[in-house]
Amino acid sequence: MAELHTVRFGIIGTGSIAGRFMAGLQHVPAAMATGTYNRTRSKAMAFNGSHGIPHAFDSLDELLASDIDAVYIATPHPSHAALSIAALQAGRAVLCEKPAATSVAELDTVLAVARDTGVLYMEAMKPPFFPLYREIRQRIAAGAIGEVRFVRAGFANPNVPAGHAVLDPAQAGGGLLDIGIYAAFLACDWLGAAQDVQTLGRLGGLGGEEAGGVDTFASIQSRHERGISQLYCGLDTSGSGEALIAGSAGHIVIFEKWWNPASATLVHADGRREELAMAPQGSGLNYETAHFCELLRQGKTESPILPQALSRSALGLITLAHAALRH
Repeated sequence: MAELHTVRFGIIGTGSIAGRFMAGLQHVPAAMATGTYNRTRSKAMAFNGSHGIPHAFDSLDELLASDIDAVYIATPHPSHAALSIAALQAGRAVLCEKPAATSVAELDTVLAVARDTGVLYMEAMKPPFFPLYREIRQRIAAGAIGEVRFVRAGFANPNVPAGHAVLDPAQAGGGLLDIGIYAAFLACDWLGAAQDVQTLGRLGGLGGEEAGGVDTFASIQSRHERGISQLYCGLDTSGSGEALIAGSAGHIVIFEKWWNPASATLVHADGRREELAMAPQGSGLNYETAHFCELLRQGKTESPILPQALSRSALGLITLAHAALRH
């Protein structure tokens, strides 16, 4: 068997999610991190010391000019688009943390650059790469629950520390972009793009209840190309993280936390129940990373499992929900 080409990552941003990426990278064959960039060099140096990464670069340009194949972007939401564009223009494949951008217009600009450069670009949206989600895909494709017509999902966590970026409108905070994007992905994955979105919710965070505040709770009902979804997310309420995928001949419940899927129940139209369980390995980010590395080795520019149009549809749903909440 031919030896795999080792994919060398540069990591942009060295916070907690980057740490989870490194924990997952240990489970990805022939992949390693060789450099990091953080605007605060001391943070990059500390991160490198904890994870055995040899180089901390003083600038983004230096990282992009180094001997890397790809970048993993793990910075605050507002910087995702600009960093993705810089990396793509430098010829480096991009795995960008969700959300891929803060607006559809931003994402469209990124995707145009990806097309023009012919460089691999993928959002780091982890659920579809987990073994259980792939099993669910196969079951539904084989007709286990008939035609999917309804999706319900959500999560709310009131334990956000004061001063966290998710509460700050200047950092594109709010539950919709931070955790609601997962539920939007699920709905669009099974039902297609949202066509009509209704939202009720609350504003708060550092901007308070005024127009400048972030969404601290949102309840969304959407009509899609192939069905209806009911979604919610929040930062001031406690809510479980189960998901329901309902079809014309049965349904599947993915248990909490569904975006790290480990167990589910498949209920057939005749009442038969099947328990599905596939415990993930590593941090869970290893599955998306392994897929990304394989795409890069194959010279692909887009994932067939998470196509760019799906990332755009999910962000579009969130954008419509946010606009509806503001008005």
